[in-house]
Amino acid sequence: MNENTIPGSKRCIRCGEQKPLNHFLKRTGKRYGKGVRRGTCRSCRKQVKQAEALKGIPPLEHTGLASVSTKDKSLRHVSLPVPPIYPQGQPDASLLRPNRQGKIRMRGRTDKGSRWHQEIELELAVTLVKEYAAVVVNRHTIRRLYSNKDFRRYILTRDHHTCFFCGGYGDTIDHLLPKAKGGHTTPLNCVCACNECNQFKADRDLDEFSLRKMPIDEA
Repeated sequence: MNENTIPGSKRCIRCGEQKPLNHFLKRTGKRYGKGVRRGTCRSCRKQVKQAEALKGIPPLEHTGLASVSTKDKSLRHVSLPVPPIYPQGQPDASLLRPNRQGKIRMRGRTDKGSRWHQEIELELAVTLVKEYAAVVVNRHTIRRLYSNKDFRRYILTRDHHTCFFCGGYGDTIDHLLPKAKGGHTTPLNCVCACNECNQFKADRDLDEFSLRKMPIDEA
């Protein structure tokens, strides 16, 4: 008999241990049958909540900007976002598997706290996890870490309201790789920007923008 089918027990998808069913929370909602349990045990769920409390979500601590070299002298602020430090290490997106419809379920909360969910492609789910915008709940589900308002506050706080491109005061969010070219709203692809730089960059990627950026007159 396979150990996953032992009556009255279930394997936790996070720690891999076989535990009694009462160690797992019951699932709720019409889409689940009676007695269906969640995939993560109570102990692991508690550890995840403690880890998120230590990370300070939102905003995450231990984040900042890493220096990179550039040949463009018109960009005064030449640094890229540093990924947040997770107590349990790099998120493992390799655990994800599509459901029968070939999709991954993504869930989250709105700015007002209401729950939402949608079905997305596996490739997008992997990107969101690797770029620290979501965490793996189980092999078929991920959870967005931020609402729209929380994400904006996180990016502006992380970058200290400093424009990534010119070093001036910034109060908008810009995508390094534009959404029109396949970029996503994640901590690694978004930076603080002033309104002028944001509008001038438009849908250009970072390299194209640096070549077209107007020289800044020295005082």
